[in-house]
Amino acid sequence: MTIRVLLADDQALLRQAFRTLLDTAEDISVVGEAADGRQAVSLTRELHPDVVIMDIRMPDADGLTATAQICADPQLHDSRVLILTTYETDDYVAQALRAGASGFIGKGIGAAELLDAVRTIAHGETLLSPAATRSLIARFLATPTDQAADHTSELLDALTPREREMTMLVATGLSNNEIAEQLFVSPFTVRAHVQRAMNKLQARDRAQLVVIAHQTGLVNRAHPGH
Repeated sequence: MTIRVLLADDQALLRQAFRTLLDTAEDISVVGEAADGRQAVSLTRELHPDVVIMDIRMPDADGLTATAQICADPQLHDSRVLILTTYETDDYVAQALRAGASGFIGKGIGAAELLDAVRTIAHGETLLSPAATRSLIARFLATPTDQAADHTSELLDALTPREREMTMLVATGLSNNEIAEQLFVSPFTVRAHVQRAMNKLQARDRAQLVVIAHQTGLVNRAHPGH
């Protein structure tokens, strides 16, 4: 299936460069362009793209504000946001994840990496590397920041012991294959448990599952002192 992409960047030259690159892939098609955050939200509601490639610093509404609005809209549940920015700071990464973004990469990546990033996000995976997941989540997201975390912590009771274990391992930054090797099960089994945990915790993707695991203290309870 073709992955439908919306580009959101205030620089027309960059949008054109990204469009040219993405349209070279047989499985990716750019369906729209937005020059600011407000337009990004409007076009996402109109076009329902699979992936929104979002810059952070834009006029009207910035990329983080636009990301939060897109991810909070139930009708846009299948549209995932990939933050693509020049400003690769830890604080921006944390804010992007809290807003609901599924990935965060810098504009200095290569062409092949960008194509792979779009495919990764479209398939419901998080783009953050295990090392980035561990350091950023532990630093910025370990403490609940709002009532949503309290609500989600109640949902933990619905998880089976195996689903809790899988969620905890995902939150440490392990991939499905790494978890499978550690637990001596198949990657398919891991994926099934993780998907069920995501459904029960109302997590839109793997990145949000990691955030929830830390905000609710699941990881800290599993490993006291971490």
